[in-house]
Amino acid sequence: MAAKHTPGERIAELCKTYGVSRETLSERSGISTELIRRIEEEGHIPDLAPLLKISRALGVRLGTLLDDHEELGPVITRAGKAGEAARFITGVPEAAKDDSHKGLIFKALAADKNSRHMEPFIVDIEPDAEQAKSTHEGEEFIYILSGNLALEYGSENSVLHEGDSVYYDSIVPHRVISADGKPVRIVAVIYTPV
Repeated sequence: MAAKHTPGERIAELCKTYGVSRETLSERSGISTELIRRIEEEGHIPDLAPLLKISRALGVRLGTLLDDHEELGPVITRAGKAGEAARFITGVPEAAKDDSHKGLIFKALAADKNSRHMEPFIVDIEPDAEQAKSTHEGEEFIYILSGNLALEYGSENSVLHEGDSVYYDSIVPHRVISADGKPVRIVAVIYTPV
């Protein structure tokens, strides 16, 4: 199967290949049929939690929805080149993206690695980024490169600063936003079990 260019196109192609209806995918993933429709037809990019749930429901890893091709050996991402590997901005159709858009901007660090179970990203969190708390299976590790990050984890709230890190279970409802209305840059590694 040839790789598509957006997560929505890949989801639609996988559903067609596997004979999975949108309703069945919704039931298996716990994601509404309306959100799946928006992802497939409008190019809407939700946060990672719905994409993780959809990938699990389809029996593929998250990278299958994000990658163009796969490398068997090590994948090296040179300084300043993470954005060239893969990039998406949550909540924004591909056609509407431009440099003026604010949000959570994910830059994949190992987009081409074959059969990986970790998804490493550099994430730029703009001051006006908004996202609901998400929950999904797996674990996450975050390291703050710059700025001040507000982490909401279950009923706990923490502020992390440059050089701080956090490791947590993703099944607990969580979200990350700017703590002080200024941009934040983090390294985020998401692990999902096989």
